[in-house]
Amino acid sequence: MADGHETDKNIEIWKIKKLIKALEAARGNGTSMISLIMPPRDQISRVTKMLGDEFGTASNIKSRVNRQSVLGAITSAQQRLKLYSKVPPNGLVLYTGTIVTEDGKEKKVTIDFEPFRPINASLDLCDNKFHTEALNELLESDDKFGFIVMDGNGTLFGTLSGNAREVLHKFSVDLPKKHGRGGQSALRFARLRMEK
Repeated sequence: MADGHETDKNIEIWKIKKLIKALEAARGNGTSMISLIMPPRDQISRVTKMLGDEFGTASNIKSRVNRQSVLGAITSAQQRLKLYSKVPPNGLVLYTGTIVTEDGKEKKVTIDFEPFRPINASLDLCDNKFHTEALNELLESDDKFGFIVMDGNGTLFGTLSGNAREVLHKFSVDLPKKHGRGGQSALRFARLRMEK
Protein backbone atom coordinates (compact mmCIF):
# COMPACT_ATOMS: atom_id res chain seq x y z
CA MET A 1 0.00 0.00 0.00
CA ALA A 2 2.76 2.44 0.97
CA ASP A 3 4.62 1.52 -2.24
CA GLY A 4 1.58 2.52 -4.34
CA HIS A 5 1.36 5.84 -2.47
CA GLU A 6 5.08 6.46 -3.16
CA THR A 7 4.56 5.71 -6.87
CA ASP A 8 1.59 8.12 -7.03
CA LYS A 9 3.68 10.82 -5.35
CA ASN A 10 6.55 10.28 -7.81
CA ILE A 11 4.11 10.57 -10.73
CA GLU A 12 2.74 13.84 -9.28
CA ILE A 13 6.28 15.22 -8.88
CA TRP A 14 7.11 14.24 -12.48
CA LYS A 15 3.91 15.94 -13.74
CA ILE A 16 4.72 19.13 -11.79
CA LYS A 17 8.31 19.18 -13.12
CA LYS A 18 7.05 18.77 -16.69
CA LEU A 19 4.43 21.49 -16.15
CA ILE A 20 6.99 23.90 -14.65
CA LYS A 21 9.26 23.35 -17.67
CA ALA A 22 6.42 24.04 -20.12
CA LEU A 23 5.21 27.11 -18.20
CA GLU A 24 8.72 28.58 -17.91
CA ALA A 25 9.24 28.20 -21.66
CA ALA A 26 5.96 29.98 -22.52
CA ARG A 27 6.18 33.65 -23.49
CA GLY A 28 3.47 36.15 -24.36
CA ASN A 29 3.03 39.63 -25.79
CA GLY A 30 2.59 42.42 -23.25
CA THR A 31 1.34 41.53 -19.79
CA SER A 32 -1.38 39.10 -20.82
CA MET A 33 -0.24 36.09 -18.78
CA ILE A 34 -1.79 35.66 -15.32
CA SER A 35 -0.15 33.58 -12.58
CA LEU A 36 -2.55 32.99 -9.68
CA ILE A 37 -1.76 30.87 -6.61
CA MET A 38 -4.19 30.62 -3.70
CA PRO A 39 -3.25 29.00 -0.37
CA PRO A 40 -5.69 26.50 1.25
CA ARG A 41 -7.65 28.90 3.48
CA ASP A 42 -8.00 31.69 0.91
CA GLN A 43 -11.42 32.84 -0.36
CA ILE A 44 -12.52 32.49 -4.01
CA SER A 45 -14.69 35.62 -3.59
CA ARG A 46 -11.68 37.74 -2.56
CA VAL A 47 -9.71 36.71 -5.65
CA THR A 48 -12.75 37.19 -7.93
CA LYS A 49 -13.23 40.71 -6.56
CA MET A 50 -9.53 41.45 -7.04
CA LEU A 51 -9.73 40.23 -10.66
CA GLY A 52 -12.77 42.48 -11.17
CA ASP A 53 -10.75 45.46 -9.90
CA GLU A 54 -7.88 44.53 -12.22
CA PHE A 55 -10.35 44.29 -15.11
CA GLY A 56 -11.27 47.94 -14.50
CA THR A 57 -7.61 48.96 -14.37
CA ALA A 58 -6.76 46.95 -17.51
CA SER A 59 -9.53 48.75 -19.43
CA ASN A 60 -7.25 51.82 -19.38
CA ILE A 61 -4.33 50.15 -21.22
CA LYS A 62 -3.57 52.29 -24.27
CA SER A 63 -2.42 49.54 -26.66
CA ARG A 64 -5.59 47.96 -28.10
CA VAL A 65 -4.00 44.54 -28.75
CA ASN A 66 -2.45 44.33 -25.27
CA ARG A 67 -5.65 45.61 -23.62
CA GLN A 68 -7.76 42.95 -25.35
CA SER A 69 -5.39 40.11 -24.46
CA VAL A 70 -5.14 41.22 -20.79
CA LEU A 71 -8.94 41.58 -20.51
CA GLY A 72 -9.33 38.17 -22.17
CA ALA A 73 -6.92 36.57 -19.67
CA ILE A 74 -8.72 38.16 -16.69
CA THR A 75 -12.11 37.01 -18.02
CA SER A 76 -10.72 33.52 -18.57
CA ALA A 77 -9.41 33.42 -14.96
CA GLN A 78 -12.78 34.61 -13.63
CA GLN A 79 -14.65 31.96 -15.64
CA ARG A 80 -12.33 29.21 -14.39
CA LEU A 81 -12.72 30.33 -10.75
CA LYS A 82 -16.52 30.05 -11.12
CA LEU A 83 -16.04 26.27 -11.37
CA TYR A 84 -14.86 26.22 -7.74
CA SER A 85 -17.19 26.84 -4.79
CA LYS A 86 -14.22 27.09 -2.42
CA VAL A 87 -10.44 26.72 -2.49
CA PRO A 88 -9.46 23.00 -2.45
CA PRO A 89 -7.75 21.62 0.70
CA ASN A 90 -4.24 21.90 -0.80
CA GLY A 91 -4.77 25.31 -2.43
CA LEU A 92 -5.36 26.26 -6.05
CA VAL A 93 -2.94 27.07 -8.87
CA LEU A 94 -4.19 28.86 -12.01
CA TYR A 95 -2.21 29.96 -15.06
CA THR A 96 -4.01 31.62 -17.94
CA GLY A 97 -3.14 33.88 -20.85
CA THR A 98 -2.23 34.16 -24.49
CA ILE A 99 1.14 32.63 -25.36
CA VAL A 100 3.12 32.91 -28.58
CA THR A 101 3.82 29.47 -30.08
CA GLU A 102 7.11 28.51 -31.78
CA ASP A 103 5.67 29.28 -35.23
CA GLY A 104 4.65 32.79 -34.10
CA LYS A 105 0.92 32.16 -33.64
CA GLU A 106 -1.01 33.20 -30.53
CA LYS A 107 -2.69 30.51 -28.46
CA LYS A 108 -4.93 30.81 -25.38
CA VAL A 109 -3.85 28.63 -22.48
CA THR A 110 -5.61 27.96 -19.16
CA ILE A 111 -4.18 25.52 -16.63
CA ASP A 112 -5.68 25.03 -13.17
CA PHE A 113 -5.06 22.30 -10.62
CA GLU A 114 -4.94 21.46 -6.93
CA PRO A 115 -1.36 20.67 -5.88
CA PHE A 116 -0.65 17.23 -4.40
CA ARG A 117 0.61 18.94 -1.23
CA PRO A 118 -0.55 22.14 0.54
CA ILE A 119 0.98 25.24 -1.04
CA ASN A 120 1.56 28.14 1.33
CA ALA A 121 2.37 30.78 -1.26
CA SER A 122 -0.02 33.46 -2.43
CA LEU A 123 0.58 34.99 -5.84
CA ASP A 124 -1.25 37.22 -8.32
CA LEU A 125 0.83 38.53 -11.21
CA CYS A 126 0.20 39.76 -14.74
CA ASP A 127 3.39 39.55 -16.81
CA ASN A 128 4.79 38.44 -20.17
CA LYS A 129 5.66 35.06 -18.61
CA PHE A 130 4.22 32.62 -16.09
CA HIS A 131 5.76 32.74 -12.60
CA THR A 132 6.49 29.21 -11.37
CA GLU A 133 8.85 29.88 -8.43
CA ALA A 134 6.20 28.91 -5.85
CA LEU A 135 5.63 25.52 -7.56
CA ASN A 136 9.24 24.59 -6.84
CA GLU A 137 8.27 24.44 -3.14
CA LEU A 138 6.20 21.36 -3.97
CA LEU A 139 9.31 19.55 -5.16
CA GLU A 140 11.29 20.17 -1.96
CA SER A 141 11.86 17.48 0.66
CA ASP A 142 8.75 16.54 2.58
CA ASP A 143 10.45 15.30 5.75
CA LYS A 144 8.20 16.00 8.71
CA PHE A 145 9.54 17.70 11.83
CA GLY A 146 7.73 17.94 15.15
CA PHE A 147 7.88 20.99 17.38
CA ILE A 148 6.89 21.73 20.95
CA VAL A 149 6.81 25.43 21.78
CA MET A 150 6.36 26.50 25.39
CA ASP A 151 6.22 29.90 27.03
CA GLY A 152 4.59 31.51 30.07
CA ASN A 153 1.18 31.53 28.38
CA GLY A 154 0.90 27.96 27.12
CA THR A 155 2.16 25.16 24.93
CA LEU A 156 1.81 24.31 21.25
CA PHE A 157 2.48 21.00 19.47
CA GLY A 158 2.93 21.19 15.71
CA THR A 159 4.57 19.72 12.62
CA LEU A 160 6.54 21.31 9.81
CA SER A 161 6.85 19.65 6.41
CA GLY A 162 8.59 21.67 3.71
CA ASN A 163 6.83 25.03 3.93
CA ALA A 164 3.56 23.69 5.35
CA ARG A 165 2.98 23.98 9.08
CA GLU A 166 0.21 22.35 11.05
CA VAL A 167 -0.77 22.98 14.67
CA LEU A 168 -1.76 19.66 16.25
CA HIS A 169 -2.64 20.82 19.74
CA LYS A 170 -2.52 24.11 21.62
CA PHE A 171 -3.44 25.01 25.16
CA SER A 172 -2.96 28.06 27.35
CA VAL A 173 -2.32 28.33 31.04
CA ASP A 174 -2.64 31.20 33.47
CA LEU A 175 0.41 30.94 35.70
CA PRO A 176 1.23 33.54 38.33
CA LYS A 177 4.12 35.71 37.16
CA LYS A 178 7.25 36.46 39.13
CA HIS A 179 7.16 39.71 41.02
CA GLY A 180 9.60 41.69 43.05
CA ARG A 181 7.22 42.81 45.76
CA GLY A 182 7.21 41.08 49.14
CA GLY A 183 4.98 41.41 52.13
CA GLN A 184 1.25 40.74 52.32
CA SER A 185 0.61 40.41 48.56
CA ALA A 186 -0.30 36.68 48.39
CA LEU A 187 -4.00 37.33 49.11
CA ARG A 188 -4.14 40.15 46.57
CA PHE A 189 -2.57 37.94 43.86
CA ALA A 190 -4.98 35.10 44.66
CA ARG A 191 -7.89 37.55 44.33
CA LEU A 192 -6.52 38.85 40.99
CA ARG A 193 -6.28 35.27 39.68
CA MET A 194 -9.89 34.60 40.69
CA GLU A 195 -11.07 37.78 38.91
CA LYS A 196 -9.55 36.58 35.64
